Amino acid sequence: LRNSDTVAVLLPATTFYLGKEDYADARGMLDNNGAIALATDYNPGSSVTNNLQLVMAIAALKLKLSPSEVWNAVTVNAAKAIDINAGTINTGDKANLVIWDAPNHEYIPYHFGINHAEKVIKDGKVIVDNTLSFKA
Repeated sequence: LRNSDTVAVLLPATTFYLGKEDYADARGMLDNNGAIALATDYNPGSSVTNNLQLVMAIAALKLKLSPSEVWNAVTVNAAKAIDINAGTINTGDKANLVIWDAPNHEYIPYHFGINHAEKVIKDGKVIVDNTLSFKA
């Protein structure tokens, strides 16, 4: 992997759902300069979640990824894995991003069980606004 443009797409929610403990060796791939992405593998047989925030938490806890490694795997490397120009914020890019209700980037992978997405912006337009709902 290290000498190619290949991105290994890891599916930790599948391993979790199937009750297994043999998670992919993400640490070994990263330590050998491999690129990894994370995905849900949403399907009715082996991974019945489309919750990427859960995948991020499982990756931090079971794959031993740092928050920065998790974010890299669900943004820029995920985009690279499917050959699209996305996953970063740059002047002139389309505004496709999520505004998080979190104090910092480390919060999301370690504080699981609730939706932290405050707003979702696609092509510069807010398409989800969770700030309009009741908060205790």
